Amino acid sequence: MAVKKRAQIKEDNSKGYAFITTFFGIIGFIIAILAWKDDEYVMFYAKQSLVVFIGFLIGYAATFIPFIGRILNPIITLLAIVLWIFSWIYALSGEKKQVPVIGEYAENLKL
Repeated sequence: MAVKKRAQIKEDNSKGYAFITTFFGIIGFIIAILAWKDDEYVMFYAKQSLVVFIGFLIGYAATFIPFIGRILNPIITLLAIVLWIFSWIYALSGEKKQVPVIGEYAENLKL
Protein backbone atom coordinates (compact mmCIF):
# COMPACT_ATOMS: atom_id res chain seq x y z
CA MET A 1 0.00 0.00 0.00
CA ALA A 2 2.80 2.44 0.90
CA VAL A 3 4.63 1.66 -2.36
CA LYS A 4 1.49 2.40 -4.35
CA LYS A 5 1.03 5.67 -2.47
CA ARG A 6 4.65 6.70 -3.17
CA ALA A 7 4.21 5.89 -6.86
CA GLN A 8 1.09 8.09 -6.97
CA ILE A 9 2.95 10.95 -5.25
CA LYS A 10 5.84 10.62 -7.74
CA GLU A 11 3.37 10.68 -10.65
CA ASP A 12 1.62 13.76 -9.23
CA ASN A 13 4.99 15.47 -8.74
CA SER A 14 6.00 14.65 -12.31
CA LYS A 15 2.76 16.16 -13.63
CA GLY A 16 3.34 19.31 -11.58
CA TYR A 17 6.97 19.58 -12.66
CA ALA A 18 6.00 19.02 -16.31
CA PHE A 19 3.41 21.80 -16.02
CA ILE A 20 5.99 24.15 -14.51
CA THR A 21 8.35 23.26 -17.34
CA THR A 22 5.78 24.02 -20.05
CA PHE A 23 4.33 27.10 -18.37
CA PHE A 24 7.64 28.91 -17.94
CA GLY A 25 8.95 28.16 -21.44
CA ILE A 26 12.71 28.47 -21.77
CA ILE A 27 13.13 29.14 -18.04
CA GLY A 28 11.11 26.00 -17.30
CA PHE A 29 13.25 24.06 -19.76
CA ILE A 30 16.42 25.19 -17.98
CA ILE A 31 14.92 24.28 -14.60
CA ALA A 32 13.97 20.84 -15.94
CA ILE A 33 17.50 20.25 -17.25
CA LEU A 34 19.00 21.26 -13.92
CA ALA A 35 16.52 19.70 -11.48
CA TRP A 36 14.51 16.95 -13.17
CA LYS A 37 16.75 15.59 -15.92
CA ASP A 38 16.19 12.01 -14.73
CA ASP A 39 12.38 12.28 -14.87
CA GLU A 40 11.40 10.96 -18.31
CA TYR A 41 7.90 12.47 -18.15
CA VAL A 42 9.16 15.95 -17.29
CA MET A 43 11.85 15.84 -19.98
CA PHE A 44 9.27 14.76 -22.57
CA TYR A 45 7.40 18.00 -21.96
CA ALA A 46 10.56 20.06 -21.46
CA LYS A 47 11.58 19.27 -25.04
CA GLN A 48 8.16 20.30 -26.31
CA SER A 49 8.40 23.48 -24.27
CA LEU A 50 11.71 24.29 -25.93
CA VAL A 51 10.22 23.83 -29.41
CA VAL A 52 7.24 26.08 -28.52
CA PHE A 53 9.70 28.72 -27.30
CA ILE A 54 11.56 28.49 -30.62
CA GLY A 55 8.18 29.05 -32.31
CA PHE A 56 7.77 32.27 -30.33
CA LEU A 57 11.27 33.34 -31.41
CA ILE A 58 10.42 32.69 -35.05
CA GLY A 59 7.26 34.78 -34.64
CA TYR A 60 9.30 37.59 -33.15
CA ALA A 61 11.95 37.35 -35.86
CA ALA A 62 9.21 37.60 -38.49
CA THR A 63 8.53 41.18 -37.38
CA PHE A 64 11.80 42.21 -38.98
CA ILE A 65 10.73 41.07 -42.45
CA PRO A 66 9.35 44.09 -44.30
CA PHE A 67 5.61 43.98 -45.00
CA ILE A 68 5.15 40.19 -44.81
CA GLY A 69 6.38 40.22 -41.23
CA ARG A 70 3.29 42.16 -40.21
CA ILE A 71 1.19 39.32 -41.57
CA LEU A 72 3.30 36.39 -40.38
CA ASN A 73 4.01 37.61 -36.86
CA PRO A 74 0.43 37.47 -35.51
CA ILE A 75 -0.22 34.12 -37.19
CA ILE A 76 2.94 32.46 -35.85
CA THR A 77 2.49 34.02 -32.41
CA LEU A 78 -1.14 32.88 -32.17
CA LEU A 79 -0.16 29.37 -33.23
CA ALA A 80 2.62 29.31 -30.63
CA ILE A 81 0.18 30.45 -27.89
CA VAL A 82 -2.30 27.72 -28.83
CA LEU A 83 0.45 25.08 -28.81
CA TRP A 84 1.71 26.45 -25.49
CA ILE A 85 -1.74 25.99 -23.93
CA PHE A 86 -1.98 22.48 -25.40
CA SER A 87 1.34 21.66 -23.72
CA TRP A 88 -0.02 22.78 -20.32
CA ILE A 89 -3.10 20.59 -20.66
CA TYR A 90 -1.14 17.59 -21.89
CA ALA A 91 1.47 17.94 -19.14
CA LEU A 92 -1.25 17.81 -16.49
CA SER A 93 -2.95 14.80 -18.14
CA GLY A 94 -0.48 12.27 -16.78
CA GLU A 95 0.07 10.80 -20.24
CA LYS A 96 2.78 11.48 -22.79
CA LYS A 97 0.94 13.18 -25.63
CA GLN A 98 2.65 14.94 -28.48
CA VAL A 99 1.60 18.54 -28.91
CA PRO A 100 0.24 18.91 -32.48
CA VAL A 101 2.69 20.16 -35.12
CA ILE A 102 5.73 20.28 -32.80
CA GLY A 103 5.62 16.91 -31.08
CA GLU A 104 7.72 15.11 -33.69
CA TYR A 105 10.39 17.82 -33.67
CA ALA A 106 10.59 17.74 -29.89
CA GLU A 107 10.89 13.96 -29.81
CA ASN A 108 13.88 14.09 -32.16
CA LEU A 109 15.81 16.36 -29.78
CA LYS A 110 18.68 14.53 -28.10
CA LEU A 111 19.50 15.93 -24.68
